[in-house]
Amino acid sequence: MNKIITIEEAVKKINDGMTIMIGGFLAAGSPHAIIKGLVEKNVKNLTLIVNDTGFADKGIGLLISNRQVKKVIASHIGTNTATLEQFNNKELEIEFVPQGTLAERVRCGGAGLGGVLTPTGLGTVVEEGKQVINVNGKDYLLETALRADVALIGASIADESGNLYYKGTTQNFNPLMATAADLVIAETKEMVKIGEIAMENVHTPALFVDYIVKS
Repeated sequence: MNKIITIEEAVKKINDGMTIMIGGFLAAGSPHAIIKGLVEKNVKNLTLIVNDTGFADKGIGLLISNRQVKKVIASHIGTNTATLEQFNNKELEIEFVPQGTLAERVRCGGAGLGGVLTPTGLGTVVEEGKQVINVNGKDYLLETALRADVALIGASIADESGNLYYKGTTQNFNPLMATAADLVIAETKEMVKIGEIAMENVHTPALFVDYIVKS
């Protein structure tokens, strides 16, 4: 199967109302070309699962600024003025999740688990509406698994089969999110032949990647 597609073909696979995971940390490691394609297509009513919403004029933040998102599940939003404005005006729903908990919820989604027990958030607003489970005399919050219709991944190098390598901190949430969606599209800065990425440098194996876009 040829996994290499154009940005236009990738964008066509994303429709109104979908839940999308997008890799990145303050725009580092995000699939910027695909995001710009989604802005041009003007897909609406998206639910985003992201570490953060970046900046109003860059990366994931462009989708917020263009009012294409109805809900965000994230660990923080403070660097994006558009997110703050829409949230304060009750135009955008935000589910705040502690960063480590967010990573674990995504990991559970990829591993086929129902959720994770964590003490993080007990006695705070994070606990509201969640089940508290006592194990060996200690209370934990049940944080349910997260999955998405589509995961958009930002890679540094990909080979033609879909093996991915992330340079430095661009790895962030990308490897986890690549395991936790029904469809995974990776955008890569560099494309190489199969075998040119050393086995020990493969951060996301090809079996998780459905399509590859060269940015």
